[in-house]
Amino acid sequence: MSSAHAAENTQSSASVEIRGPITPECEALLSSEAMDFLAELVRAFSPRIRTLLDARRARQARFDRGTVPDFLPETRKIRQQDWQVAPIPEPLLDRRVEITGPVDRKMVINGLNSGARVFMADFEDASTPSWSNMIQGQRNLYDAVRRQIDFSDERGKAYRLNRDTALLLVRVRGLHLPEKDLRVDGEAVPGALMDFALHCFHNSEALLAQGAGPWFYLPKLEHWREAALWAEVFDWAEQRLSLEKGSIRATVLIETLPAVFQMDEILHVLRDYVVGLNCGRWDYIFSYIKTFHAHPDRILPDRETVGMTVPFLRAYSRLLIETCHRRGALAMGGMAAQIPVRDDPEANAAALAKVREDKEREARDGHDGTWVAHPGLIPEAMAVFDAVLAGPNQLDRAVQDHGIGRAELLAHPEGAITEAGFRRNVEVGLAYTAAWLSGRGCVPIHHLMEDAATAEIARAQLWQWLHHSDARFEVGGAITFAFFSQVLEESLAALLQGEGEDGPDAGHYRAAARLFHRLTESEQFADFLTLEAYDSIA
Repeated sequence: MSSAHAAENTQSSASVEIRGPITPECEALLSSEAMDFLAELVRAFSPRIRTLLDARRARQARFDRGTVPDFLPETRKIRQQDWQVAPIPEPLLDRRVEITGPVDRKMVINGLNSGARVFMADFEDASTPSWSNMIQGQRNLYDAVRRQIDFSDERGKAYRLNRDTALLLVRVRGLHLPEKDLRVDGEAVPGALMDFALHCFHNSEALLAQGAGPWFYLPKLEHWREAALWAEVFDWAEQRLSLEKGSIRATVLIETLPAVFQMDEILHVLRDYVVGLNCGRWDYIFSYIKTFHAHPDRILPDRETVGMTVPFLRAYSRLLIETCHRRGALAMGGMAAQIPVRDDPEANAAALAKVREDKEREARDGHDGTWVAHPGLIPEAMAVFDAVLAGPNQLDRAVQDHGIGRAELLAHPEGAITEAGFRRNVEVGLAYTAAWLSGRGCVPIHHLMEDAATAEIARAQLWQWLHHSDARFEVGGAITFAFFSQVLEESLAALLQGEGEDGPDAGHYRAAARLFHRLTESEQFADFLTLEAYDSIA
């Protein structure tokens, strides 16, 4: 690879410009061959991604004018016809418990050693997309696939892979996120294509030799045309790498409100590659708020009251199961965000009881597996699904038709907005955003594992409550910008007191407060907190 601009920490190959630092252990990942593969991929599909993102903005503008999502009349035949997705590869048939986490070296080892059936290495909501995080994450996967990964922490504790490990799936970044430190023909590449290209190019052959494969999670799709793009990306990559058709497989996260009306269509266009859909519940709640942020009649109550048993989320989960099983695809349940409370047995028991209740509902309804955020929850979730599953999954279970339509999917939940809920949103949003700016995308706060999705709920709810006069506290009346500023200042002061005015994260707390204040008070609702904050990370 040429190093004509090495003094500026920039390297180029075939109109590929690398602006981020390249450590010796990551240099091979950015070989001329890999960059040529990426450049060809980007040239083929980046214009389509821009067109799809324009379509998102146009669709949201229609929602802002009063339109609501619905099933598409032009694709009715696809929903009515009898068809199935391609057979699921045998190793992916049993996914009863999956654990997710960021792509740092220790977490990759711990995730693969966790005892879950699947570890989802997350380049998206659980990772700050700094260049160093993203490229080192690729190195960690490269080493993990070849079982040459190890790690020693500051206390000298050594981490290595067990003999038996979880299956590896990789969640790429959403289509909306660019990679500013990698450019093709002068343009920042889509982060999703970088994540996909590097993992697929370097690891497909080794994974397939092990009886596995290049398997992915696709996040934040809003339309079946976006799924169709990924089907073409997969086909293109398989041809360029001389892989058999269907070597690449994907599970799609249904975590946006528009996508829930197009699950049949998403499965159909990806039918040669898709193995299932997943209930990305936290992003889905955020998407409900985002879609209806201009609708004063659809204001959500406190986040803590919007659980999977409220009607619109119950309908979403059940329709996903029905759709998947009718088409021969797996229906994965949502994330349990609780983490063990080691210093309080009573609180720990209460947290585990919530997890058990949630997983029992999922297994009873027909989900084939579920997600957890912490290894300590795996035995609880595994026991629930072990008790229900007669085989590797529930695909042979009779499909129930609950008659779910638009009304059920859009049903507005009852509940109150409380001052305590308002303060929690400010605290969680501020603390998480500061951690994200410091490079940590997955943060325990009050015994819950918070990631970008839950921070987005906090930020979006505050915006919605503050910008609509119909939103009022259950006790205390009006929700005002003055009160928001007061609570933000109090939360910042409390965090700085714990950190110290000159502590290593003090600057991140202050920057997070400025960003949170600007986004919340702006008349224009920002699509993504992480996109607004992206230029503030190294």
